[in-house]
Amino acid sequence: MEQLFQNKIFVVEDDAIFGSVIQKALEQDGNSKVTLFQTGEDFFNNLYLNPDIITIDHSLPGKDGIEVLKQIRNFNVEIPTIFFSGAINPEVVIDAYEIGVSGYIIKNERAIEKLRNCVKDLSVKINLKKEISLLRDKILDRGRYSDIVGESKAILQVLRLIQKVEKSNVTVLITGNSGTGKELVAQAVHNNSPRRKKAFVPVNVSAIPEDLIESELFGHEKGAFTGAIERRIGKFEEAMGGSIFLDEIGDLHINFQTKLLRVLQENKICRLGSNKEIVLDVRIIAATNKNLWENVKAGKFREDLFFRLQGFMIHMPPLCDRENDVLTLARHFLKEFCRKNSMLLKTFAKEAEMRLTIYPWPGNVRELKALVERAVLISDENEIKSDDLIFSYDFE
Repeated sequence: MEQLFQNKIFVVEDDAIFGSVIQKALEQDGNSKVTLFQTGEDFFNNLYLNPDIITIDHSLPGKDGIEVLKQIRNFNVEIPTIFFSGAINPEVVIDAYEIGVSGYIIKNERAIEKLRNCVKDLSVKINLKKEISLLRDKILDRGRYSDIVGESKAILQVLRLIQKVEKSNVTVLITGNSGTGKELVAQAVHNNSPRRKKAFVPVNVSAIPEDLIESELFGHEKGAFTGAIERRIGKFEEAMGGSIFLDEIGDLHINFQTKLLRVLQENKICRLGSNKEIVLDVRIIAATNKNLWENVKAGKFREDLFFRLQGFMIHMPPLCDRENDVLTLARHFLKEFCRKNSMLLKTFAKEAEMRLTIYPWPGNVRELKALVERAVLISDENEIKSDDLIFSYDFE
């Protein structure tokens, strides 16, 4: 029977020959896209791609398989994992099953056969979940996400991910280039959650000086430091019952990352100048335009905080990957700008629309919005011509 879904399998195996045998065996079954990694580092660089099944060798350079298993569970507890070991070690077996492996296979002459059977059994369960999810996703109430404009496959996938996570309290990490609309995603998660009647508090952590960030986020008591003439609650308390949006989390000062990690772990804060703990009821949504894993390797971001933030990841695609959304967005911004400024509604000439569609949009949606607003002001007619469009490269 033809498979409805092609499952994505990651094989983490430092023995290149045995890894190739695994890869070939699984690909022969015709239902798997298999990628081989020889180090845990390479594997974690690609974990954001969300594989359906992972196989892990116990003996890996740098980190053993048990440590890799723990980090996978921090990233996504639902990904099925299959553990390989060269010999039976009772302690390792117990540790692996306590962490939650789906299978434990000893490397012997029957290992590949056992692996294929295990993958087939897991695939049946995974594909059933995907079919149910596909049916659910087809019922997408587009009106609930009206602030996120577009109908491309890439943006509809973003909306489906929002739909999956909005009702929970799990931490959300939104990735994507600057100007793609990450705050709109965060707002949509909050607005469609049980917390929607409470505050949504956005904070650009990169804009706060290092010596003020603890006071800004946690608050302070009167007299806590020079200039603290009265008590002040922080952003976390402002968001009580609602959501806090930590934008540009990749730029968070390294000295403060430990304190934020403790908040994520314990769900408590203390105002500066106080020993009284305040129990939080706040959902944390974070966003970054940085590659956080690269920052981890460079020593600029804590590894444990990186995995703690990855409760659920949503990637906002660049505008150049959003098919026909450019014109949809351009017309939306045109209508919005004319309405807000009490101007007669203008339209785009055909040649102007052609220029909009072929431009690569390095500044993404933010750049498009600025260009449209500029063009409305420049144009002396009701139709915006190609010459009215001033792109970023025109300023060089």
